Amino acid sequence: MARLSKENKATRPVRAPTRRVARVAVDRPASRRRANDTPYHHGDLHEALLRAAERVLERDGLAGLTLRAVAREAGVSHAAPTHHFGDLTGLLSELAAIGFRQFGQAMAAADASAATPPEKGVASAKAYVAYAQAHPGMYGLMFRSERLDHSRPSLHEASEASFAGLTRGVGASRHEQISKEQLTLDQAAAIASAWSLVHGFTMLLLDGRLKTILDRAPEGTSVETLLTAMLRLSAGRSARP
Repeated sequence: MARLSKENKATRPVRAPTRRVARVAVDRPASRRRANDTPYHHGDLHEALLRAAERVLERDGLAGLTLRAVAREAGVSHAAPTHHFGDLTGLLSELAAIGFRQFGQAMAAADASAATPPEKGVASAKAYVAYAQAHPGMYGLMFRSERLDHSRPSLHEASEASFAGLTRGVGASRHEQISKEQLTLDQAAAIASAWSLVHGFTMLLLDGRLKTILDRAPEGTSVETLLTAMLRLSAGRSARP
């Protein structure tokens, strides 16, 4: 009987695991399927992680932007972001560099679309605010210095280029060339004043603090109309002796 049992057991057909494998593949979450099935090249994965990080940032805010969240969004292993960026600060810094480049390009395009220095200033300011409205999470990250590593070349170069664009705009409005390395007190004050006005306006707008003013302003007053009036008022004060 023992021998018969062994023979029967030995000749018993082995069931192929096809059905179970298929069921696992169907039941597996989409993000895990992407992680195992998507063939990324090294450079492609780097960019895919940054795109995923931007989606998480804009959807869930800075608090929700973790290395694991980015890995899930991209559909890759949890170790992938660490491999490419080192830590969360590294990822945030590379993401902020993208923001500064986009930001600078938007203002440069606005500047190029206008004819006179005053028109260029208004166009650039509008582009500044429009970028922040379209990418509030990215804009907030760009100015959270405590979360960023400005020694990273990509972030340093992108933020410096953005600041250079602001400097050029102020120089054009003053009809003078402003050095990248050295500022006079008047030039420094003009740059700080212009930046403070537009950045302050933008932060109030993003925080919903301008609603009361807009509600009480003349009918039809938009964010853009209010910003233009502020810039005109500021320019008038600057022109006074």
